[in-house]
Amino acid sequence: MSFKEKVIQIVRTLWPYAKKAVYVFFIGSILSVIVFRFVPIPFTPLMLIRVVEQWADGKPARLVKDWESLDELSKNIPLAVMASEDQKFITHWGFDTEAIAKAYKNNQRKRKKTIRGASTISQQVAKNVFLWPGRSYVRKAFEVYFTVLIELFWSKERIMEVYLNVAEMGDGYYGAEAASRKYFRCSASKLNKDQAAWLACILPNPRKYSPTRPSAYLQQRHAWIVRNMENLGKVEW
Repeated sequence: MSFKEKVIQIVRTLWPYAKKAVYVFFIGSILSVIVFRFVPIPFTPLMLIRVVEQWADGKPARLVKDWESLDELSKNIPLAVMASEDQKFITHWGFDTEAIAKAYKNNQRKRKKTIRGASTISQQVAKNVFLWPGRSYVRKAFEVYFTVLIELFWSKERIMEVYLNVAEMGDGYYGAEAASRKYFRCSASKLNKDQAAWLACILPNPRKYSPTRPSAYLQQRHAWIVRNMENLGKVEW
């Protein structure tokens, strides 16, 4: 039997199992998205990865989170993260095509040392809840798939609620409630515009930035977010 014939035989043998695996994945992914439309997210892959990293570094494991419904959070915090991360969140269907085009154009310039992203809040939720961190094309394809699912099965309010409860906001701290108590010693229901903008400031790199020790860059970013919050006015779901 030639090598080509062996390959064909292997493919024919594995093909039924591959089809079953694909069916299981699609059914399982759709069911999980539907379930999480109503059930609080218990943990995310990133949370588990961070705990393992803490153990590997010889540090005590820390995973602080406290799920709060969107109605129990200050109205300033969704406004702040929209002003900071995704100003078209209410109107787009999971992807900001204009931002994607700008990011692609920026990243094609060879002199640019930093990669510019264009992920919407919906994409970040898809990544945080269902996937692992990374920049591979495979992971990005899964991100697109799960983004379509959550935009299809979840409301915008639910997407925002999940984002504000699972987003990394410090070393071992996740969600607006845990971050509010850590940085401002108050509940997330009490956040004013200034405090909410500070939390939104740290989202790009929450283990590096801190609202209690803001750098010059963070202060500029905070002022920019506050201006955008004023321009947006309020969130109309």
